[in-house]
Amino acid sequence: MKDQLKTDPDSLSKIITGDESWCYGYDLETEQQSSQWKSASSPRPKKVRQVKSHVKTMLNCFFDIKVLIHFEFTPQGQTVNQQFYLEVLK
Repeated sequence: MKDQLKTDPDSLSKIITGDESWCYGYDLETEQQSSQWKSASSPRPKKVRQVKSHVKTMLNCFFDIKVLIHFEFTPQGQTVNQQFYLEVLK
């Protein structure tokens, strides 16, 4: 790579790389759903914590030195391996 950079200084901008991340679904309440009527003397309402749902999918992203080139959610049950990446890149 060092030799290639000497002959073509722009060669790093031609490299494409990728990353993957798990994305979880959340059940969010609207502002209206979460509002409550209370008097001034009543105790503060307890806030419910957001909990990850059972919905999760893997996000695969491919980018170069400047911009995101392609992203794709992995289908449910799909194994992410070399063959999968080759199909995505085609």
